[in-house]
Amino acid sequence: MQDVSTYSKNTHPDDPGINAQTHVHEFLGSTQIDILHNHRFAGVTSEAIPLKGGGHIHGIFTNTDFTRNHLHELAVETGPAIPVGKGRHVHLVKASTTVDLDHFHNTVFATLIDDPIAEY
Repeated sequence: MQDVSTYSKNTHPDDPGINAQTHVHEFLGSTQIDILHNHRFAGVTSEAIPLKGGGHIHGIFTNTDFTRNHLHELAVETGPAIPVGKGRHVHLVKASTTVDLDHFHNTVFATLIDDPIAEY
């Protein structure tokens, strides 16, 4: 994981002294089936975390649904932005859940497009 202690938010274009919100992505997915069950999850990423050399990633921290008397946590950083046209992008995520009841699950998913109804 990237050291985010040096992370600073983008500044407002009209006043560099004001931190401006960047953007977030919605996500939803399902873990791979293990021990004849799987889990669903959904949420919203952190704001953009700039990468040295350009680009950005996002942080994800969520719980799965509660199935067969347990749940898992999912804590991961997305991959860099993947352009999908018209100035929009998504992020690929590959992760493993925490261990609970002596097992974990893998998952692969993409975030949704940020601000999907905005005019571009």
